[in-house]
Amino acid sequence: MADIDLYVDPVCPFAWVTARWLLDSAEDDHTVSLRQMSLAMLNDGHTIDADHEPMITRSRRIGRVFAAATQRYGHDAFTPLYLALGSRLHPRGPHTEDDAVTAAAIDATGLDPTLIDAMGDTRYDAAVARDHDASQTALGGRGGSPIIAIDGHGFGGPVLTAPPGPQHATELLHAVITAATTPGFAALQRPYQGPPTITTPEERH
Repeated sequence: MADIDLYVDPVCPFAWVTARWLLDSAEDDHTVSLRQMSLAMLNDGHTIDADHEPMITRSRRIGRVFAAATQRYGHDAFTPLYLALGSRLHPRGPHTEDDAVTAAAIDATGLDPTLIDAMGDTRYDAAVARDHDASQTALGGRGGSPIIAIDGHGFGGPVLTAPPGPQHATELLHAVITAATTPGFAALQRPYQGPPTITTPEERH
């Protein structure tokens, strides 16, 4: 059994595909904890192109809600809220509205609806920064979402552009665990493969 931490920015679609694969594949065989990192914090002080500005703004605002939720309810609130948000946010259409889907996720998780107020509350930025710093420490350097740490061995990724089928999902998890725990293994990377394909639970079964 492996102890696996997956650091995700709640608004990152690549992390969403990875998180769903990991949670579905690990089942009871491994211990999986989802933890927060922040693309907004990662890019503080860096020039952001116009195409990515909406994502960074979304990261900053929604990240505060997750910080507020974990401060009030503890870390156990993170994963249910993440799953409730992701299923609404990531099948993103032209009319997807960040505030509305975040409020719906809070409601679906049974949390205090006033958590939505944290979106504009800069007092939570310090908590987001602390969680983000923990992700960078786990990686051992600067990296984006997602970051995986297996039995204390941190790596960027895995980045998935589509959820693997049932057989490949389990095989991929075994391969990632083997690679992460192999002494001397450092990195495995491909060029950018395009945006992820987001599926609904109904489409996966």
